[in-house]
Amino acid sequence: MGQVKVMKTVLAKRVSKRILTVPESEREHLLTMAQGLDDVIMLGRGDPDLETPPHIIEAAVKALRNGYTHYTHWAGMLELRQAISDKLKRDNKLAYNPDTEIVVTTGLQEAIFVILQGLLNPGDEVLIADPLYMSYDRAVKLAGGRTVFIPTYEQDDFALKPEAILEHITPMSKVLVLVSPNNPTGAIIPEKTLEIISDIAKDNNLLVISDEIYEKLIYDGSKHISIASFPDMHDRTIVLNGFSKAYSMTGWRIGYMAAPADFIKKIQILKHTLTISVNHAAQAGAIAALTRGEECIHQTVEIYRERLNFLMSQLDRMGLTYGYPSGAMYIFTNIASTHRTSSEFCRDLLMDSHVLLFPGTAFGNAEGYVRIPCLIPIEQMRIAAQRMGDVVRDYISNDRGPKNGGG
Repeated sequence: MGQVKVMKTVLAKRVSKRILTVPESEREHLLTMAQGLDDVIMLGRGDPDLETPPHIIEAAVKALRNGYTHYTHWAGMLELRQAISDKLKRDNKLAYNPDTEIVVTTGLQEAIFVILQGLLNPGDEVLIADPLYMSYDRAVKLAGGRTVFIPTYEQDDFALKPEAILEHITPMSKVLVLVSPNNPTGAIIPEKTLEIISDIAKDNNLLVISDEIYEKLIYDGSKHISIASFPDMHDRTIVLNGFSKAYSMTGWRIGYMAAPADFIKKIQILKHTLTISVNHAAQAGAIAALTRGEECIHQTVEIYRERLNFLMSQLDRMGLTYGYPSGAMYIFTNIASTHRTSSEFCRDLLMDSHVLLFPGTAFGNAEGYVRIPCLIPIEQMRIAAQRMGDVVRDYISNDRGPKNGGG
C-alpha cells in the first residue's frame, strides 16, 4: 500500500475523528501505480465504456439551448419525477406519488449518504451482504453507525442467505441494505428468498434500503423483484435506482430515491443542503431515458452478456474459479491458487502484464478474490485475457507457499 503520509499541517492535524474512521482506498494506490506504466488495460473501475445513447444526449443539449441552466425544485423536475413514478409502477409494481415520494439525487452516492445521515443514530447497526460496494460502509461510519457484514460465499454464487441475516441481527440492528443485482459479485436475490427476507425485516423491525441500480442488467432468464413490492414493505423500504449503469450515464451523476412521503419530507432537507438540485440538463436527459423506450438497454445487455461469457471462458482456461454472475457487469474471481493475497495479485499483475484490477479487499472482507468488470471492448478484453493467462499460469505453477486467500 506504500507509506502513509504523515499529517503535518495545522489543518491536517485537526480533522474530525469522524473522517479518521474512513481508511484510504487500495484502488487509489493501484491507479497511481498504473500512471507510471505504458499500455495499461484498465479493468478496474465500474465505469461503462459504452457511450450514453444519442437520444439522451440530444435531449440534454436541446435543454441547455432552451435555457435549462438554472436550479430546479430540490426534489427534481416534476416531469422527471412523474416519469420515475411511471417506471416504478410499470417495471416494479410500486406506487409512489411523484409530488411527495420521489427525490432526484446527484447519483446514488448522494442518496446513500443522505439516507444514512437521516436514519442513523450513534451505534445503530446496518446489515449488508459481504462482499459489498464499500461506499455503504464509509457512509455508515460517517453517520456514526456500525456496518455488520453478512458473509456470502462463492459456492453459493455469493447469494445472500436469510439464515445468515438472522445470525447477525442484534438489538442495535436498524437497517438492512439489499443490493440486487450485486456489486461486486453479480448475485441476484431470488423472489422466494426476498419473501423470506421481507418477513425477517418485519419481524425484527428493520428498515430496508433496496439498491436496484443494476436491475436492468440481468442474464439467463434471471428476474429482478423489488422487496418494496411485498406486503407491508412499502412503509419500511427506501428504493434506490438511477441511470449510470443501464444507460451508461455515470458522468451525468443522476439517481433517485423513492419512499413514503413523511420520510421524504424530512430527508430532502439534507439533500438540499448538499447540492440544492440535480443538474437541470441531466434531468432532461433522464426524462428521455425513461420515456423513449429500452432498445438501448437491450443492446447493452447483449454486449455485456457476450463479454461476461468470454471472460468466464478465459478464467476457466486459467484455472480460476468465480461466482456465476446472474446480473450486473462483474465477475468476482478467486485467485487463491496463485499463492498471493488479493493486493499482491493486483500489484503483480499490473507490473507483469499491465492489466489493472481491483482486489477483493476493496469490497469488504474478500481476501483471495478480485473483481473483473466487463467494461472494455471485446478486442481489448482478448488482449487482457491473453496477458493475464500467461502470468496467472506462471503464478499457479510457481508455488510461493499459500497466502491468505480462498474464503
